Amino acid sequence: MRKLLVTLAALLVSFASFAAIDVNTASEAELDGIKGIGPALSGRILKAREQGPFKDWADLMQRVKGIQPRSARQLTDAGLTVNGAGYPAR
Repeated sequence: MRKLLVTLAALLVSFASFAAIDVNTASEAELDGIKGIGPALSGRILKAREQGPFKDWADLMQRVKGIQPRSARQLTDAGLTVNGAGYPAR
């Protein structure tokens, strides 16, 4: 029984680490925790967000230098969303 509880706890922690992070509500630390976002990009995201929330991925990519379709797909795969949506697959 104890082994089962430990396994379930480990699964819960691993699923929590893959929780989606929305670009409109994420803190700097949360953004930095996304694979592919470092301090420079998180700073540009936060600065652009001061102008208002991002409407969608197209808005994010237009307002933040350095986010292109390929990197947007990678950021989605790492857990980043815009208003709860991942970058659309094409």
